[in-house]
Amino acid sequence: MHGKILIVDPIAINRIVLKVKLSAAYYTVIQATSIAEARTALERSQPDVVISSAQLLDGTASDLATELRNHPKTSDLPIIAIECCDDQDARLELLGAGVDAILSTPLNDVLLLARVCSLVRSQASDSEWRLHDDTSRALGFAEKQAPFVQNGTAVMVANNKKPLTPWAEKLGELLPIKIVIAAVEEALDHVENPKSEIAPDVFVLVMDRAEPQKILHLLVTLKSHVSTRHSQILVVQTHMNQKLGAQALDMGANDLMPHGYHPNEMALRISALLKRKQLNDQMRATVRNGLEAAVSDPLTGLHNRRYAMPHLDRIARRAHETERPFAVMIVDMDHFKRINDTYGHTAGDAVLGEVARRLRENLRAIDLIARIGGEEFLIVLPSAPLINAQNAARRLCKLIGETLFLMPNGGKPIKATISIGLAIGGTAGKDIKTAHQLLDEADKALYDAKMRGRNCVKLSRPAA
Repeated sequence: MHGKILIVDPIAINRIVLKVKLSAAYYTVIQATSIAEARTALERSQPDVVISSAQLLDGTASDLATELRNHPKTSDLPIIAIECCDDQDARLELLGAGVDAILSTPLNDVLLLARVCSLVRSQASDSEWRLHDDTSRALGFAEKQAPFVQNGTAVMVANNKKPLTPWAEKLGELLPIKIVIAAVEEALDHVENPKSEIAPDVFVLVMDRAEPQKILHLLVTLKSHVSTRHSQILVVQTHMNQKLGAQALDMGANDLMPHGYHPNEMALRISALLKRKQLNDQMRATVRNGLEAAVSDPLTGLHNRRYAMPHLDRIARRAHETERPFAVMIVDMDHFKRINDTYGHTAGDAVLGEVARRLRENLRAIDLIARIGGEEFLIVLPSAPLINAQNAARRLCKLIGETLFLMPNGGKPIKATISIGLAIGGTAGKDIKTAHQLLDEADKALYDAKMRGRNCVKLSRPAA
């Protein structure tokens, strides 16, 4: 199940057409004809994205967006508005009310699905960071979030940067931020320059007809670069191309302006991206800094059991609410006592630290990794179906077992392996497993892996 979409449209045929398109892409669809009905639907179930017609029975998409943004439970809910005409003033009104994306009719199926997928992906990632933040607050280690302050840095990039100068000057009059212009070849200089301690908050990538693939290649580079993976990316098309726009969204662009440069619209979009970036940075900082001393393992730098158990409970509850599967893994070093006895505890600590590093660098930022025992680790993968979890577990086994571990005293590198017990939770049905039940299942699967010869992954029998 990809996600849940709420369609708000007074015209039945429009709702039916959208439902058919989204259901074919494995989205769950709920429907409403008005703001009042949408309000009722939201009380029953929280969707991942709202798609609203510009005109509703009891208001407009702007009215709906304003109401959602003013309610704590829906303030971050992504909203797509469908506008019958391509009108700049109408787009500005919708964006000013908090709408995330605007599509014009007739709808392009590829662009529609790319927009929805992009927003669902962003919402899922943001939700997991908010979940980390909620856990931190529940444990009493997080400070109150600072109010949003509109500042930061935006880098505008194009194949030919000369036309960007008047764009940047006008944008500078509308936003109190630092704006830099660069050619495609210069874009990474703002990241890899040793003097640049902080990566830009927003990249504005201008896609023209000449070489659009250069912009797409840069987009992929920015999303994969360790320094810029959290930067927000706005793609601006000087000439509308819905296929290329959809491709940019699929590759990780956070927003798309398909109608070319409009200073007021760009200012609104950049302002929204800056706000999202700042809030996410605050939540990551809470997890990274505020909890380190109290809920981190000093040897590996991973979370410890004190953090892991309540966070696992929260992931389980969220999975039950959204009907999305999640994976629980118990990872245990094979014959670890033999390493300590043969090479000493200093070598054993070095192996544990390196195992933690490999696990951390080969999992998603939203995944939970914790050291919960001497040589035992807990890994939880939110929104991970069975096949993805199995592939991840096997990959981790291979990463640990096939690369030797260097010794701190310069001695001969040694081999170490891990065994993994895997359980899947959060699937729909009457038999909803608790976090502790899943831990027990994963632990039994780990025991099975040990009995089967170690250095392998075993799935719990109830989940099979």
